Amino acid sequence: MLQTTSFEEIVEGLVSDVYFERTREVLENLNINPQVTAEIVLKKLPGDYKWGVWSGLEESLEILQGLNIHVWAMPEGTIFNVNQPLMVIEGPYLEFGIFETALLGFLCQASGIATKAARCRLAAGDKQIISFGARRMHPTIAPMIERNAYAGGCDGVAVVKSAELLGLEPSGTIPHALILIMGDTVSAVKAFNNIIDKKVKRVALVDTFLDEKFEALNVAEALGADLFGIRLDTPGNRRGDFLSILKEVRWELDLRGFQNVKILVSGGIDEYKILELNEGVNAYGIGTSISNAPVLDYSMDIVAIEGKPIAKRGKPSGRKDVLRCPECRATIVVPHGWSITPACSCNQKYEDMLKPLIVKGKLESDYPDVHEIRAYVLEQLEKYEL
Repeated sequence: MLQTTSFEEIVEGLVSDVYFERTREVLENLNINPQVTAEIVLKKLPGDYKWGVWSGLEESLEILQGLNIHVWAMPEGTIFNVNQPLMVIEGPYLEFGIFETALLGFLCQASGIATKAARCRLAAGDKQIISFGARRMHPTIAPMIERNAYAGGCDGVAVVKSAELLGLEPSGTIPHALILIMGDTVSAVKAFNNIIDKKVKRVALVDTFLDEKFEALNVAEALGADLFGIRLDTPGNRRGDFLSILKEVRWELDLRGFQNVKILVSGGIDEYKILELNEGVNAYGIGTSISNAPVLDYSMDIVAIEGKPIAKRGKPSGRKDVLRCPECRATIVVPHGWSITPACSCNQKYEDMLKPLIVKGKLESDYPDVHEIRAYVLEQLEKYEL
């Protein structure tokens, strides 16, 4: 039996921590259902991260629309920092409190994946990056993983269904399995070239049996102009000075007239490894570091009840506004509705980052597609560093 849940079960509140269900039972029994304001905020980023990418919003809105609530949020794909409210929900507590577990589940993992993809995008510059990591996670969430990897800056995804949902052609090369079954790399590459649709780029795996340099030359000579690139997925225990190997392969290919053959690297790739290898690489296949990215550990906190500021210790009470300069990205958080100096130090007017998305349960506008979200992420990344 496949151990998954359905959207209907999430909407019914069945995917909830039990203490929210018990809270609902208590409040309903006492006929208490106050109007509350809740905020979703990140207190700390993982590791050495300096920023995060806000993602998972579309799925969250799917379970919130139709409820008797109002929702404001930053646009999906916004790059943000800690202690900046990303979503505000106002309404009777019993309308939405039971969904806290599901909302955080949607947002924390999606944002973690999008953030890691964006970090890899920054490290790679204009080099292509492909999401290869679906095999490391439960297959039912592969489309979610690759959707957020793409939104965060990956150029393509490997899983057929994920690519279909994104409106992309799936990206992939040749597996070790084909080479092992065929008995040698050249035979496998030739068979692939003869049988597979010509619109698929020919990228040969060159680390199965022989030294990468000699195998690269073998497949280049066998396929000639049909060969788009080679992929090195060399096991970590055989890599040694991997950049030196890549440079050697590049030298030998160039020397023999194969300057157009691209070098793709996969296996244990993250943003730090990309920075080490960029000199010798044209493209990356990135697996576990994106699909198993650290979640962004959001919390959802009540900050006002019946309009009166209130919060647990360590949390600032009262609803807040997040204002950002569109030019320099300077961001301030102020109490909701406070009047402030109208411009930041670069004389640009602050923009209110929390947009009304749901009013009295109704979605205010059409949701942007994932390609628009990705473009928004890439535009912002021009002003950020790792």
